Amino acid sequence: VQLQASGGGLVQPGGSLRLSCVASGDTLDHYTVGWFRQAPGMEREAVACTRNSDGGTFYGYDVKGRFTISRDNAKNTVYLQMISLKPEDTAVYYCAAGPPFYSDSVWGMESEYEYWGRGTLVTVSS
Repeated sequence: VQLQASGGGLVQPGGSLRLSCVASGDTLDHYTVGWFRQAPGMEREAVACTRNSDGGTFYGYDVKGRFTISRDNAKNTVYLQMISLKPEDTAVYYCAAGPPFYSDSVWGMESEYEYWGRGTLVTVSS
């Protein structure tokens, strides 16, 4: 499966953005899909995940309550809706796909995801 992330851009603090992860070559409902981000000078971190086996969703502590991950299987797309954005959300955002995992504790581990798309830059600044 090939993944393409889009929807990034410049937004003011408090604003919103919706990122899209479009798949080709296979259907996304065969995969768990996650969003990760990497800020300048920082390690990549897990943001959110949607597990295909049961529809379970997982969120990083810093984004819980502000970000929502969702799927549109008809469009073969996974979205990341981001609201109340903060300057510290500035990063390159990546989507990734992998087989379903069965231990919730591994949702944020990069090793669980086999396929990665190119990132999309989100800049939160006034």
